Amino acid sequence: MQSVRQIAEEIVQREGGYVNDPDDPGGPTNFGVTIHTMRRLGLDLDNDGAITAADVRKLDRKQAVDIFLKHYYSRPLIAELPQPLQASVFDMYVNAGANAVKILQNLLTDMGFAVVVDGALGPQSVAAARAAFNASPDHLVDAYGIARRNYYFRLADRRTASRKYARTRAGGKGGWIKRAEEFISPRYHMTTAEFRERTAPWG
Repeated sequence: MQSVRQIAEEIVQREGGYVNDPDDPGGPTNFGVTIHTMRRLGLDLDNDGAITAADVRKLDRKQAVDIFLKHYYSRPLIAELPQPLQASVFDMYVNAGANAVKILQNLLTDMGFAVVVDGALGPQSVAAARAAFNASPDHLVDAYGIARRNYYFRLADRRTASRKYARTRAGGKGGWIKRAEEFISPRYHMTTAEFRERTAPWG
C-alpha cells in the first residue's frame, strides 16, 4: 500500500514542472502549485516582498509535496475518506480544489445519501462516503473516477479553450481524461470510438 507521501510525490510527478499557459486560469504553476496558492500561503521564496512568477519558478519538489500534504490532503480531511478512495480525491483536489469534494458529494447524492454539496468534507459527507464504500467496495472508486472524467468533459463542453486539456491535437485522449482514467479500472476506460463520439460535437 502506498503511503500518502508517495501519492503526493506521484501527483507532483504527474503535474510536471513550471508552466504558464494563458488558457489556464491557474496562471504560473510549478509542480501543480499555482501562484494563487503561493500568494494565499505567503510563500515569498526570493524574499523580495512580492510573490511573482519568479517565486513559482523557485519552488522545489519537496516544497510542493509538503504543500499538497498539508493543504490538499490533511486540511480538507481527505484522510477521513475510505482509503481506496483517497488517492483519486487527493489528486483531483490538487487539480480542481473544492470541486473534487463536490464531485464526490454529487455522486453520493445520486446514490441516495443525504449530503450537502458544498465542497467541504464534514461528518455527514465522510459518513456517507464510508457507508457507500461499505455497500459497494468494488465500485465506488470507479464511480468517482467516472464522475471526475465527466466533470472534465463538461468543462471542455462549456469552454473551448479548455478542450486542449481533454483532447490532443491528433484527436486522442488529452491529459485530463488520461489523468481521470488512471484511477478507473481498465474495463471502464473509454474506447477510442467512444471518446471520439463524445468529443465529436467540439468539431
